[in-house]
Amino acid sequence: MNTLQYEVRNQVAYLTMHRPEVYHALSPELLGELNQAFKQADSEERIRVIVLTGSGSKAFCSGGDLKLGIKESEGMGQILREHYIPLIQTMRRLPKPIIARLNGVAVGAGAALALACDVRIAADHASMAQLFIQIGLIPDAGTTFFLPRLVGLQQAFELASTGKTLTAVECHRCGLVNEVVSGGQLDESVSRWTEYYAQAPTLAIGYLKQLLNESMTSTLDTMLSREAECQELLGKTEDVAEGLSAFLQKRKPNFQGK
Repeated sequence: MNTLQYEVRNQVAYLTMHRPEVYHALSPELLGELNQAFKQADSEERIRVIVLTGSGSKAFCSGGDLKLGIKESEGMGQILREHYIPLIQTMRRLPKPIIARLNGVAVGAGAALALACDVRIAADHASMAQLFIQIGLIPDAGTTFFLPRLVGLQQAFELASTGKTLTAVECHRCGLVNEVVSGGQLDESVSRWTEYYAQAPTLAIGYLKQLLNESMTSTLDTMLSREAECQELLGKTEDVAEGLSAFLQKRKPNFQGK
């Protein structure tokens, strides 16, 4: 991979965007490598959690690389359909938790990548902004789906229509990130989260993620039925047997994600 670093340590896949000269702006190559990396992490049984970040300490991702321009044969809709939509769909369908390690600015489509993750941990110098409106565009890459569900319709409209930049603390206050720590403690905090998910019942986490996705556009009756279906499947797993055994023996369960 030329624009993405992929590393596996202790059941965790680390995906590090690496285009430092443009603050990890999203090129078609990087988008393709991200999609490939997420699919690879999904296929490897040893991996139980994924961390997405940018190299260095200045930027998580500065959004789409506008300097590349748009080919005459392509419209913006086609670019989204070919490069952005498949990536966001892969991330949301991936049955393993994805943690965004927000090491710096996340703007435009870069912010959308962060919103598509399941957990967001921000350094105190990080920031987030929906800058699309400043060039006459609407938020894309799933932003119009994720943003109102995280902060509410009123605030989503304000952020998207003004392009206002939020500090890490402001992001935490309105629900865009789960935790804010000093830059020097970012890796320690991310490690606490990865250690938890690496020891959690991975199959249950996957079904949970799937059901929460479905619940956004579903009914109570449908979700009650889907919960029953998933519980029936999970009830036959080794992790549930281990969890029940550990509960009765008053010990910590040793989940294997099976």
